[in-house]
Amino acid sequence: MPDPLFEPRRILITGGAGFIGSALVRLVLERLAGAAVVNFDALTYAASLDGLEDVLAHPRHRFVRGDIADRDAVRRAMDGCDAVINVAAESHVDRSIIDSGPFVRTNVLGTQTLLDTARELNVRRFLQVSTDEVYGSLSLDPAQAAFTERTPLNPSSPYAASKAAADLLVLAYGHTFGFPGIITRCSNNFGPRQFPEKVIPLFTINLMQGKRVPLYGDGLNVRDWIHVDDHCEAIIAALQRGRPGEVYNVGAANEHPNVELTHLLLRLTGRDESFIEYVTDRLGHDRRYAIDSAHARRTLGWEAKRSRWPQALEATVQWYCEHEPWWRSILSGRYREENERLARDFA
Repeated sequence: MPDPLFEPRRILITGGAGFIGSALVRLVLERLAGAAVVNFDALTYAASLDGLEDVLAHPRHRFVRGDIADRDAVRRAMDGCDAVINVAAESHVDRSIIDSGPFVRTNVLGTQTLLDTARELNVRRFLQVSTDEVYGSLSLDPAQAAFTERTPLNPSSPYAASKAAADLLVLAYGHTFGFPGIITRCSNNFGPRQFPEKVIPLFTINLMQGKRVPLYGDGLNVRDWIHVDDHCEAIIAALQRGRPGEVYNVGAANEHPNVELTHLLLRLTGRDESFIEYVTDRLGHDRRYAIDSAHARRTLGWEAKRSRWPQALEATVQWYCEHEPWWRSILSGRYREENERLARDFA
């Protein structure tokens, strides 16, 4: 007999003003009619409340500005919650290479703060949203098996190392304290409202403005792409159906070399190859990621439905074409003023 479905009453979602977090907040409010959401976000540079304006006044949504490494703020926000989904993270690899300090503070110490507080408050489910980057790199040989939940952790970047450390903390709390921690590890996300430092919105917006796009190295690095809404559905499935102590890999079997992605974006924006600028490769650049999500599909009753290219990529590019004021506000920095206004209005 399957385990009973976990029906949360109040969920603390950290990082709920970021790309994945905001998509998750919207989906939880839509799908889990009995659940209230406490949206806890520090409003760092990559957060935008503008993407949540349609739900900020929702009767089951409350926005709280705060830092996950701030123990007092975390306790106030988590009090009364029976579930925590930790999406908050510093996540841009290039930034971690320049300065790993914020990554260790948020991704490791912040996770520790959440875990300790969740233990103190007897939270019933804690879901850690992680990344396939904790596994390191595969070769370009397609015969090499994709990452499974049993693949050893072998992070290559300071970002990936900080996420691996957080994962190990969650698993250690489970082993030591019987803590109800669950981990999801996802492949590269794409979709609307992604901060334009990430490759798909960066390249799309550059090309729309007639600017060249910086392609690392030989462009043959392979990534496994999943639509953010498919990812968020997997998170909800893991929260409700997942077993404490388990890891669930989340991917769409949608592998593409970066140079192929670039050519697709050139076609979708009406540009030619002269808009490609090959640049020096990123330090320690992982060659290939590939996720085997059979365990999640089999045990959670989940599957990716929105991620297949070229249709899903075309729809994403179309969103950026139709929402120019959104990304121009990001590029100009005006979104920070809007964040402050909305944070005051909905505090």
